[in-house]
Amino acid sequence: MSRVVVVGGGVGGLTSAVLLGHAGHRVTLLEAAEHLGGKSRRLEAEGQRLDTGPSLFTFPGVWEELLRRLDRLRAAGTAGTAARAPRAEETAGLELERLPAVGTYYYRGTRCELPVPHGHPWHPAWTRFEAEHGVLGPDITRLLTTDVLDRAAYPALGRLGKLYGRRLTTRDYLDSLTWMPEGLREVIAIHTLNAGVGPARTPALYASMPAVMARDGVWIPRGGVHELVEALRRLAADAGVELRTGEPVTSVAPGRVRTDRGAYPADAVVSGIDAHRLEGLLTGRAPRSPRRLSCSAIAVYAVLDSELPDGTPRHGVVLPDRPADLYADLEAGSEPEQTMAFANHYPAQAARPNSAATLALLLTAPANGKSYTLEDPFVARELGRTARVLGLPGPITDRFRSTRILDPAYFAAHGSEGGALYGSVRPSWRSGPFHAPAHTSPLRPWLWRVGASVHPGGGLPAVLGGAMISTGKLLKRLG
Repeated sequence: MSRVVVVGGGVGGLTSAVLLGHAGHRVTLLEAAEHLGGKSRRLEAEGQRLDTGPSLFTFPGVWEELLRRLDRLRAAGTAGTAARAPRAEETAGLELERLPAVGTYYYRGTRCELPVPHGHPWHPAWTRFEAEHGVLGPDITRLLTTDVLDRAAYPALGRLGKLYGRRLTTRDYLDSLTWMPEGLREVIAIHTLNAGVGPARTPALYASMPAVMARDGVWIPRGGVHELVEALRRLAADAGVELRTGEPVTSVAPGRVRTDRGAYPADAVVSGIDAHRLEGLLTGRAPRSPRRLSCSAIAVYAVLDSELPDGTPRHGVVLPDRPADLYADLEAGSEPEQTMAFANHYPAQAARPNSAATLALLLTAPANGKSYTLEDPFVARELGRTARVLGLPGPITDRFRSTRILDPAYFAAHGSEGGALYGSVRPSWRSGPFHAPAHTSPLRPWLWRVGASVHPGGGLPAVLGGAMISTGKLLKRLG
């Protein structure tokens, strides 16, 4: 049995702690905040529940693979008593509900759902695209959960390489599809902001994501997205992981992790915090600021005093008229003239146990570390534009009974420089499966990395899968 300290209680850190605990190691998880989950947390306002962070659960095969690995680890450690141990699925208690569509998208006066319905002008092109890319779900799930150098990943990499050819970025690949309407091309391309950067910064693989999501479904845990964090917490407790919140780490060194409350011996350390912030804990001095940062967000969570009109989509995505300008402004750290806005609407009783309707309006923003209010010109302008595009009568703020705002200043205090949601920007070839920073290095073989700044793309499945890959290699090292 080895002693392992996990620094950071976000989804990546929790996943790693769960795997290590089920393998029989002595694990302590240290989280600076008073809550687990990182960006995914649960707020309350006016007696209603508001879940922050990712709003959808995609690639459910990644979660299923995690549960299978936990069962195998438990069985290997309990031998004759394995049959009496509860299965990981039972302990987790996470129920996923499939939503009817990926979302409703708005671009230059055109409204379209994914998958594109019959009768829509984009339907023929979508049908062709989905036929080629929607079948890639198992391959992408394999890459999300398997080290790229593992022989098991080779068939998936081969099929993807044959499809994309020399068009290595999402932008290059989509622009090569001259038969695809420009509007549909931009709707597909905007998904790269799930990795915090524009389509010229991500591998061509990201172009396939919307088609896979449309075919295999997008999901939400029953009771809200934060139920994933609760499921991981239950699995960690079941594995004997010591969970310590409200305890910031002050330094990380070989064999020891320090906080203001004491020192924790460690045969290995797993970092689930931003790579830039970790560097400061390792060296004891402020690290150099990254040259380019991924995007941040201004997230407005509101309890409504009345329901939104019938026909308002549960998950709406409002694109800017000129997406290229948005990508350039975000990379330059400037507030864009128009941004991308998510509008996630939950009628009363839809997000149990809420008795009132709630709305999450998520505005993509530069990682400028700023605080924002509803009266800020950028916020007011984009909330107004979003309401008009969605066809809502009157100012949307007139419906707000209570609000909470999480902005770049909040994310900077709880995550990375400037509030960047996925850390620094990397070349396209160093993202996705060929991520940077690496899980570990020969210079610090005792230190391992997981989390959104290591595996930025794909949201929750990438963070879950990245933790599985990294921790799997650590488990082999520990023996």
